Amino acid sequence: MSCSEPNGHTQLNKISAQNKIRIGTLVGASTFYQNSEGEQGFEYELAQAFADFIGVELEIVPFFNLSDLFPRLENGNIDIIASGLSINETRLNKYRFSPQYREISQKLVFKQGQKRPRNFTQLNGNLTVLAKSSHSDSLLEAKQKFEQLNWNETDDMDESELLQAIIDDKIDYTIADSSTLSVFRRYHPQLSIGFSVTKNEPVAWMLAKNTDDSLYALLIEFFGVIQKNGQLNILEEKYFGHVREFNYINTLSFIKATKKVLPKYKHWFEEYAKDLDWRLLAAMSYQESMWDPRAKSPTGVRGIMMITQATAKQVGVTNRLEPEQNIRGGGIYLSRLINRIPDRIMFPDKLWFALASYNLGWGHVNDARKLTEQSGADPDKWVDVKKYLPFLSKKRYYRNTRYGYARGDVAVTYVDNIRRYYDTLVWLDDQEVVASQE
Repeated sequence: MSCSEPNGHTQLNKISAQNKIRIGTLVGASTFYQNSEGEQGFEYELAQAFADFIGVELEIVPFFNLSDLFPRLENGNIDIIASGLSINETRLNKYRFSPQYREISQKLVFKQGQKRPRNFTQLNGNLTVLAKSSHSDSLLEAKQKFEQLNWNETDDMDESELLQAIIDDKIDYTIADSSTLSVFRRYHPQLSIGFSVTKNEPVAWMLAKNTDDSLYALLIEFFGVIQKNGQLNILEEKYFGHVREFNYINTLSFIKATKKVLPKYKHWFEEYAKDLDWRLLAAMSYQESMWDPRAKSPTGVRGIMMITQATAKQVGVTNRLEPEQNIRGGGIYLSRLINRIPDRIMFPDKLWFALASYNLGWGHVNDARKLTEQSGADPDKWVDVKKYLPFLSKKRYYRNTRYGYARGDVAVTYVDNIRRYYDTLVWLDDQEVVASQE
C-alpha cells in the first residue's frame, strides 16, 4: 500500500523508522502456535497480512497469560494485541479497539460423563478461569445474580492447559471461548459444553488508550480492505470453516482408529502419497472407508480408498480389495484431480476442489463454480464455492447446469470431515515429536 509520510513522532512514524511492528498474542490453537510446518494460527496470519499492508516486518511477541500481555501494551513494549479477545465494557474503559472482525461466545466446559450443568446454580465442583480475562469479568457480572457463585483464577495456566486440566480431572469446570473450544475438541472430544455464558461478542485487536490516530486509522483501512476483497473470509474458512460441527462419537472413534488401525497401513500412505502429505491421504481414506480394506458401497465403489471399477482401470489397480493397490490407486487419482484444477487456483483451495471432485466429480464441482460466478462470488475460492455446491440438488439451479443434479451438500461435508481428520493427524504427529524430544 502507499500512504503519505506521517508528520512528527506518531506511533506509525516510529514503526516505520524501526521497519517493524510488534504484535503481541497469546499462544494457542486459535491464535498463534508452532508445529512441524512452522508458525501457524489465525491471528498470526492476520498480523502478517497487516504488516505486509503497511510495508514493515512483523515481530510476533508470544505470551502465555493475559497478566503479562496487557501491561506490555500499556508500557509501549508492543504496538497491538492481536489475540482474538472480545470487546467488553471493562476493556473499553482501558483500551482502544480496531474494527471487529469476528464473533465468539463463552462456553462453560465440563468433562463428558459428568452431570451436565445447565446454569451456574448447578455447578458442583472447582471452577477455574484465566485471571484478568473476559471470563472472569463474566463471572463477576454473573455473581450479582448468583450470589453463591465462587471460582478460582490462575496465571499459571493458559486456556489450553485449563481444558487439559478438565480432561485430567484436576478441575471440574472452566470457561473457554467458542473458537478455542471448537479447535481443541478435535483432539479431545471428551470436552463438553454445559451452557453458554455469553451471547456472541465482537472480537477486535487492541491498542493502548493513549495512542494517536496514525496506527488506528490504518487498522480501519486494513480491515475494510480484507473484508471487501475476501481475504478475511478465506482466513476464517482456513482455520474455523471446517470445525464448527462437532460429533463426539465420530471424533472419539477416529482417535481410537489412529492408534489401532492406522499403523497397519501408515507405511503405504507414506509411500504412495508422493508429493502429497501422507496424512491427507490417510484422512481421505478414513472418510471413505474408515480404513476398512473390504469396504463396499451400494454404488459399487470398493476398498480402503473406495475407488470405482473404471477408476481402478485408469490407475492400474487389478484388485480393489488389496489395500496397498487401493491406496496407490487412490493417491494417483487424487494427484490427477489436483493437476486438472486450473493453474490460477492456488493451494489450499486447489486441494479442496480436488477432494470435492473425488467425491462428486469435477464436472459437478465445475457446475458449482459457474453458479458461484453467476452470483457474483469468486469461483476460484473454496470459501465461496462451498456455499453454492448444495444448490446442485435444487431443480431451479441444476436444470441449467451441464451435469445436472448432484448432492453438493454431501461433497461439502466430505471435504470438511477430511480437513478435520487431517488436522487431528497433524496434531497427533506433533505430539509424538514433542514426546520423543523430552
